Amino acid sequence: MNFPSELKYSKSHEWAKQDGDKIVVGITEYAQKELSDVVYVELPAEEQETQQSKAICIVESVKAAFDIYAPVSGTVVEFNKQLEADPGLINRDPYGEGWFFSVTPSNVSELDNLLSNKEYEQLLSQEAK
Repeated sequence: MNFPSELKYSKSHEWAKQDGDKIVVGITEYAQKELSDVVYVELPAEEQETQQSKAICIVESVKAAFDIYAPVSGTVVEFNKQLEADPGLINRDPYGEGWFFSVTPSNVSELDNLLSNKEYEQLLSQEAK
């Protein structure tokens, strides 16, 4: 599986990428494989406040519905409107076109609480045992 080194990862399988003054958020390749075919996404609203590690949106797959957690606290400044029409983008391109939303962080140092790609791979190997 692919876990790009420029991203930070949460233990709940979200990724975060700093892009100027905002943080772009999505789910990992591992998470989308576990979800299976994504059929619906309930995205956060613009200007919605987030808190690190709190549920911010919902993804429904052919298996079940799952909460998506905010990797950092802040304010949602944009969400991926393409996902409303084509939620399968999450399965096809989790690190690109399948991003969920972006946040202006209230405390950018919260990124330090997230995992590197190597730490995330270690987490997955421990969970598999």
